[in-house]
Amino acid sequence: MDSSGRVIGFNMELLNQSNYKVWKTYMESYLIREDRWEVVGRDDTIASENNVEAFKQWRQKNAKAEFSLKRSISNEMFEHIIRCHEIWQNFDRLFKMWIACNF
Repeated sequence: MDSSGRVIGFNMELLNQSNYKVWKTYMESYLIREDRWEVVGRDDTIASENNVEAFKQWRQKNAKAEFSLKRSISNEMFEHIIRCHEIWQNFDRLFKMWIACNF
């Protein structure tokens, strides 16, 4: 992140309380392009645990996706996921609640 609130290398604003729809659209495209989307929103760890190599590959993709998500959010948003392994789902729930409360 740089001092302007943009993600270095992503050319996008950090996730904050007012840009979720744009951030979500951009991040989904980015994660698909980087072959990391399949680990977002799915828990393949149980199925993959029977195959050591498949589990290792899943774990590596999961770590890369988690890192991408974490480096694309503001400090105020980071507090909502610091101990969470389901980042994408948590933000989706959080912003649906905020949207409902603001209308």
